[in-house]
Amino acid sequence: LVVKALERSAMQQELYRLRQQIADNSETSKIIGGSSKTVALREQISQVAQLDCNVLILGETGTGKELVARTIHDLSRRADNRIVSLNCGAFSEDLMSTELFGHERGAFTGAEKQKKGLLEYAKGGTLFFDEIGELPLQMQVKLLRVLQERTLMRVGGAEEIPIDIRVLAATNRNLKEASDSGTFRKDLYY
Repeated sequence: LVVKALERSAMQQELYRLRQQIADNSETSKIIGGSSKTVALREQISQVAQLDCNVLILGETGTGKELVARTIHDLSRRADNRIVSLNCGAFSEDLMSTELFGHERGAFTGAEKQKKGLLEYAKGGTLFFDEIGELPLQMQVKLLRVLQERTLMRVGGAEEIPIDIRVLAATNRNLKEASDSGTFRKDLYY
């Protein structure tokens, strides 16, 4: 049994190594360019993908922030699970709360059944916040708690639900200026 367990472990490590090798050759090749900055970016993506940490991607509109996020996910150990994207500028604060946290049956008028939120839906995978700088301040407070505690509570719920996700976020806004003006919480990006 011990020999079989060791063989299985070795096979799993080899499978992971081969998947990584394939991913290294294909996923980062979606990011085209031969400049030293592009090569350095591909190297940074490969390195950060191996860490199970939250990542903030900064850049101007149209520079490929979502492509970077998807590549990080695809190269990570979470690649077998889903990546869920949320455009923070596309929802009102009330709708954003329901989308992120889900709700319990009867939590509000029209909530006829329980609904899982995107935080639960991304279980084991990655949640990508596109344009995190547009997230309303009150929602930032709620998100910070989730990131710190790794639990959430559905709207209308009373039970803490553990979550296992990696958070990737992107913005074109200057978050230091936004935090200095009081529209973005500094502790979300430091």
